[in-house]
This record gives sequence, C-alpha cells and structure tokens, in this order.
Amino acid sequence: MKLKNYTLGKWVEGSGDGTPLFNAVNGEQIATATSNGLDFKAMLEYARTVGGPPLRKMTFHDRGRMLKALALHLNEKKDIFYGLSAATGATKMDSWIDIEGGIGNLFVYASKGRRDMPDESFYIDGNAEALSKKGTFIGHHICVPMEGTAVHINAFNFPCWGMLEKIAVNFLAGVPAVVKPATITSFLTEIMVKEIIDSKILPEGALQLICGSAGDLLSHVTSQDIVTFTGSATTGRMLKSSENIINNSVRFNMEADSLNCSILGPDAIPGTAEFDLFIKEVVREMTVKAGQKCTAIRRVLVPENLTTETIDALKNRLAGVPLGDPSMEGVKMGPLAGKVQVDEVKERVQDLLGVCELAYGGYDSLEVKSGDKEKGAYMPTTLLYCDDPNSKMEPHSIEAFGPVSTVMPYKDAENAAELSKMGMGSLVSSVFTADDNFAKKMVLNTASMHGRILVLNEECAKESTGHGSPMPHLVHGGPGRAGGGEEMGGIRGVMHYMQRTAIQGSPTTISKITNEYQVGAAQTFDVKHPFMKMFDELSIGETYITHKRTVTEADIVNFANVSGDHFYAHTDVTSLEGTIFEQRVAHGYFIISAAAGLFVDPRKGPVLANYGIDECRFTKPVYVGATIGVRLTVKQKISQEKRDDDPCAKGIVKWLVEVYDETDETVALATVLTLVQRKED
Repeated sequence: MKLKNYTLGKWVEGSGDGTPLFNAVNGEQIATATSNGLDFKAMLEYARTVGGPPLRKMTFHDRGRMLKALALHLNEKKDIFYGLSAATGATKMDSWIDIEGGIGNLFVYASKGRRDMPDESFYIDGNAEALSKKGTFIGHHICVPMEGTAVHINAFNFPCWGMLEKIAVNFLAGVPAVVKPATITSFLTEIMVKEIIDSKILPEGALQLICGSAGDLLSHVTSQDIVTFTGSATTGRMLKSSENIINNSVRFNMEADSLNCSILGPDAIPGTAEFDLFIKEVVREMTVKAGQKCTAIRRVLVPENLTTETIDALKNRLAGVPLGDPSMEGVKMGPLAGKVQVDEVKERVQDLLGVCELAYGGYDSLEVKSGDKEKGAYMPTTLLYCDDPNSKMEPHSIEAFGPVSTVMPYKDAENAAELSKMGMGSLVSSVFTADDNFAKKMVLNTASMHGRILVLNEECAKESTGHGSPMPHLVHGGPGRAGGGEEMGGIRGVMHYMQRTAIQGSPTTISKITNEYQVGAAQTFDVKHPFMKMFDELSIGETYITHKRTVTEADIVNFANVSGDHFYAHTDVTSLEGTIFEQRVAHGYFIISAAAGLFVDPRKGPVLANYGIDECRFTKPVYVGATIGVRLTVKQKISQEKRDDDPCAKGIVKWLVEVYDETDETVALATVLTLVQRKED
C-alpha cells in the first residue's frame, strides 16, 4: 500500500516506489511513502489563497468552536488510531499520550479561544499608551493573523500529538497548515488526517499533508509563512540556516531533542517519598515511548553520597519493565520506531561508554517477552554511570535517543546547578525535593538553561503530570541546544502565528479599530438607560451620566460598621497626622458601591447579573462633603456561546466606570462586567 498525500484539495499518491515503512514490532512492511511529483509551491499558495481567507474571517470564538468540534470528532474515532499505533512500537499508555494527549490539546485551545480570547478576528495586546499631553493622540498594539501558511515538520516519535499540538495553535490564530510528519511513522498521521478531512469541519485548504520528503518546500516560503521544526538539533540548524528562510526573515520555531536532566535533592534520601518518586519518574521517562521523547530524562544528577543507593533502586525497578510486543498483556515497553533508530542508539551508547560505565542493561542483555527479536526494533533499557561529570563532557553533549540515561554525582547545590546547565540548553529539568530552599536555589540558578522546570514533592505528586509531559497551557521549548523556540504556551503560542502591529491615532479612531473604548474617545448618549438595552442594542462608547450624591460622615461610619473595615483613616481622625490624608476619608469600596447605586437601574431588564470587577483603582481621596457622580461607558462587548441548558442567549458587557468629584477630577476607576441578554439568533 502506498500512502497518499493530501494536496490542493485531493488525495494523491506520489510517483515512484517510495520509502518502505515497517511495523516496529515484527519488521513486516506496512506501506510505502513518497511525495515525489508534488508541487510544493502550489501547496503553499493553495493554503494562502484558499485556506487562509475563511480562517482569518472567523473570530477566535468561531475558531474555538471549530477546534472543539474537531476534538469531539477525533475522540469518537480514536479506536482507529489505537489499532495502528502499536505498529510504531507504542504501548497502550504510549498511544494514549500520543492520541488522546493530542486531542486534549485541541480541547484546551478550543477553551482558550472561547474563554480567554475576544469574539474578534484580531487580538488587542496590552493597554493603550498616552502619546500626547492632552490625550488626543494615543498608541496601542493589535495582533492579526499572518497571511501565510504554517509549515510543520514533525519528528517520528509522536505522529498524532506532534501534529495536533501545533495545528491547534495555528488554527486558533487563523492560519492554515501544511503538515509534514516524519516518514517512518507517517502511516499513523495519514489515517488521522483522513478522518479530519472527511469530517469537513475545517475550511478547505486549511490542512494539507505530505507523506515523504519535504523536497524544496522551504524554498517557497515567504515572510508571511511560519515554519516549525521538531527533531534533531543538527537537522533543525540545517533547515533554519537555509537561504530562503534567512533572506525572507521567515519565522522559524525549532524544538530540538535535548539532554534534559533530573536532580535528586540532598534531603531526598532512601525511605523518603521524594526518593521513591524520583526513581519512579526516571524509570518512567526511560521507558515511556521506549525513551524516544524529546523531554526524556537523559542525565540523572544525584548527591555523591547517594549514588550507589540510586543506581541500585533504578536497576531493581528497570528489571520489572518487560520489553516486547506492546499489544501483548504485561508488556510495559515496546520497540523503537525502526531498526535505523536501534542502530543510532547503539552507536551513541558506544560513544558514551568511552567515558561511562555500564550500570545496567546494554544491547547484549536484550530479552524480548514477545514479538520478533531479530526483525523488531528492540532496544533494552540501558543505565550508565559517569564518575566525573565535571570534566567528562560526553554525557552532556551526546544523546542516545532511546531508553538510555546516565547517572552523575554532584558535590553540592552549586555543583548540581552547574552540571544541570552543562547540557547547554534543554526542554525540561526536574528537581525532586521537599526542601523549598533547595528548590528555589535550583530554579533560580538553572532557569536560564531550561524551558520548563518541574519541582516535585509528596505534596503535588498525585496530581503532577510528570517530568516529560509538556502542557498546552505552558511553554514547550528551550534555549540553546533545545532550539530556542516556543510551542503551545497558551495564548503566548497563538501570538507566534500573528503579527503584532503598533497603531497610532486619536482615541476615537483607535476605539473604532479595536472595538474597545479608549479613554478620551468620543461618547454617545441616549435617553434610554443602558441597563434597559439588550446586548445587541448597546454600542461601544455609549455613555450614561448619572445624577450626583454627597458623601457624608454617616456614610463612612455606616459602611465601616457594615463591612467591618475600621481602618484608622476611616474611623480615627486623631491618627491622621503624618499621613497622606487631610481628614477622615471614605472607603474606596464605599465609593464603588455608591457608584453602583448611582448607575444601576433597579428595574428588571436585560442585565442578568454582575459578572465581576476588573482594574479597580482609587485615584484621589474622597472626604466628607465631596460630591461624586459617575460616567458609565460601554467599553467592550463579548458574545457568549449559548448552551443547551441556558435559559437565554447572553454576552458579557464591560463597562468603564469613572467616578468623579465636584472638581471633575477622577476619584476612582473600574471596569465592571455584566451578563446581558442577547437577542436570539
């Protein structure tokens, strides 16, 4: 069987015989893959002109709903993917990480799009900047989708997750994608893409697939395209330095394999929960996906007085991990992705043995519980020991991308930090300790060299996602050897696919562009109270000016008694000498409460509930006898998705509440959020 490529809206086979793809368990050929004959330039142009426009027109909420629908669809089809995943060497747990972990990324970004992003096709970044004395000229930043294509060149170890964690982000940003998985495991990616295309959830042109070589694909990318690469540092550097990437200043996000480390704290002696957690995690990271994870623990840093106990504990636990056919009961580690990977790992281990001792395993110890030992791509767990990691650099520079780790002793906290950083940049490190002072020292002294740091102790262990699990909410990437890129990271990741642009103009113009009221912009007025208007009837900049009230001493005393806030400035005029207050001052929260009393219409209407208060500031003391009024302005409107159990459609209205005194000076500012009924669609 020859795998097909999805290009220009069609499934097509590449020309020629193609690369044979094998079952990692028994060595049987599964398919061939080739991209020969594909027009890569046309694919990119198709994505830009066909897939890009409909995605850019969608709001973040629309894209979030699209991702949710896609996640639900793939979740229903996951048994199909599990059935083929074992052929990549994955156990059921490995497959769960790859398949359902990838689908989980879609769910997370679906939620981010609908809850953390505006119901707009663009994103407003930060706050407005005053650029003039009188406030008639301001600046702001907006982020808009790039008008190119996201090109994802992925590694072989996660054929599902590797694709899904990237397209979730670029689709939420409004950018189409061309996905090129590693050829060796592309048969699993292909079947997932078929399900995605058949679902018709994505706009045509939003996703294309290359099974085989990327050919001259990168020769046709432009300044509007974004290239991401996951794989070896050597290949990544070669691609990143290609002439077209440099000449067009193409965004290139690289996530490379790295020599991640895990540090056992001096307090985590045998018998403590932290020691047991450390041993369990190191073994898990050596054996999950047979150690073929860019986040796997390669360097095991332990106090020099605990070296023997640590190695013995690791050996005992590794001995209980049967190797074999991942579809068979009792097998806890499957083969590598292919025979080529076995040869590469064996070669790297041999290089490391030039300066390290073999503490456990090694290829000569290979025993397979089930599966074809000769034809399958099996590699046994291998634990090495380096007695002098301060002077022997090989364990800090050579990576065996398989079930291989090296134990290294450290003298003290400073030495542990130095060894941690000798990997010259990693995706993740972890610290196992119940001593928060040691944890703080490790984090602050090593963070510059790691993209993520996990601090694990008994308190958080049960809910921890572990050393090797990057989460979509947080940045995945690292400096130096790890590539210097960032993936995922919640909303941060979305910004990689958008152009941040500074905009300047009058507050009125900037308000119109951003659909968010900017202070100083023109306001509109209506005799109808805004609380009597439906969500759809309100307009940005619409302002209601309230009647006024005078603050009395009784107000302050009564609020102190009701709230229990008897701070001296409100209740004891004899203690004001030497303070910033001239006389008894009204509570700030009383001012906000009094403001609500001024702007709220008590009648039943479209306003359903108070949703919260943001950015509350008290800018001037309010004394007895001051007279306050409120300017209530529609700042922003956010439509909400109507759920089946909702009694009515609604949206969030953000109101700018400006409280001013008799001198027309602002005394308090806040953004009040209300749920307001929408007209039914």
